[in-house]
Amino acid sequence: METSPTPVSLAGIEAAREIVYQTLTPTPLAEYPLLNESLGLRALVKHENHLPTGAFKVRGGLNFMHHFAREDSSHRGRGVISATRGNHGQSIAVAAARYNVAATIVVPHGNNPEKNAAMRSQGARLIEHGDDFAAACAEADRLATAENLDFIHSADPHLIHGVGTYALEIIETAQARGLTIDAICVPIGMGSGLCGVITAFRALSPTTKIYGVQAINAPSYYLSWKAGHIVNTEAPQTFADGIATSRPAPLPFEIIQSGVDEIILVSDAEIAEAIRLLWRTTHQMPEGAGAASTAATVQRRHEWHGQTVVNVFCGGNLDTETLRKVFAV
Repeated sequence: METSPTPVSLAGIEAAREIVYQTLTPTPLAEYPLLNESLGLRALVKHENHLPTGAFKVRGGLNFMHHFAREDSSHRGRGVISATRGNHGQSIAVAAARYNVAATIVVPHGNNPEKNAAMRSQGARLIEHGDDFAAACAEADRLATAENLDFIHSADPHLIHGVGTYALEIIETAQARGLTIDAICVPIGMGSGLCGVITAFRALSPTTKIYGVQAINAPSYYLSWKAGHIVNTEAPQTFADGIATSRPAPLPFEIIQSGVDEIILVSDAEIAEAIRLLWRTTHQMPEGAGAASTAATVQRRHEWHGQTVVNVFCGGNLDTETLRKVFAV
C-alpha cells in the first residue's frame, strides 16, 4: 500500500539533535551480563530513564518549544496546553519553563500523583479532569479554544523529531561497538518514540526488526495495525500508564502501519515480572511502560535466542504505591 510522505523525516531528527543537545546529553546504551544470562540473548538497554524528567519525552518537548518560541508574533505571549498521563506533560512543563512559555497540563482523575507533583514543581498549571486520557484530551482541547492557548498533541512532528534523537544514539553507539542490532522493542503510548525509531532505523539500520509493544488490555495500536485502519478501544486497564492508550492518532498510526514489523502484546503480570527481573539483574527501576520492552523480550526469548535486541527503557517514573504492589509477591 502506497502512502503519502509524512512530515516526519530523518533530516528532521538530525536537525533536532542540535537543539536537544543544548540541554541534554546522550543516554547510555548499556549491557548487563545477568540480564543477558536470564534472557539467553544480548540485551542492549537504552536508558531514557536517566534523563532529567525520568523519561524520553523531554527530548520532544525541547524541540517543539524551540520551534514554538520562534514562531511569528501571533504566538507571542500565548501559552500552551496539552493532555497527558505524565511523561509528555513533564516534557512540556520543563521545555516551556526553559523558553519562558506558560504551560497548562490536563490529566485524568486518579493520575499518578507523583507525576502530577513533578509537573506542578516544573511550573505547569495542572488541571485534573475526566476518568481517562481521552476525557483529559477533550478538556484540553476545550480550554485551548476558551483561553486562546496552543494545543500540543503528543504526536506533533516536532515532538517525534526530538524523541527520535535517541534512535540515532542507539544506531551510532552500536556501530561504534561493531554491533549489528537484530531487533528493537519500543513501548507504544501515543507512538512518538516508535515513530522516531522507525524513521531513523529504516534509513540507517534497515535490517533491524522493529517491534512495538502494547499492554494486552490497552491494545488500540495493535488492533489498528491488524485491521489496517484506526480502531478505538474502551478505557485501558493497565497499571503501565505510559502505554494506556485508547485512541491512536492518525500521523503515528500511518508511520507505524507502514514501518513496524510487529506489535507485541504483554500482560500486566508480564510487565510486573519484567520490572522485578530488571531490578534483580540491572538494579534499574523502569516504570511499567519502560519495562514493557523487556516483557516482550522475555516473551520472545526462545525465538530470539542469541540475537542482539535493544530494549528501550522509555521512562522510570514508577510511583511508590505501584512499586509496592509490584514487589508484594
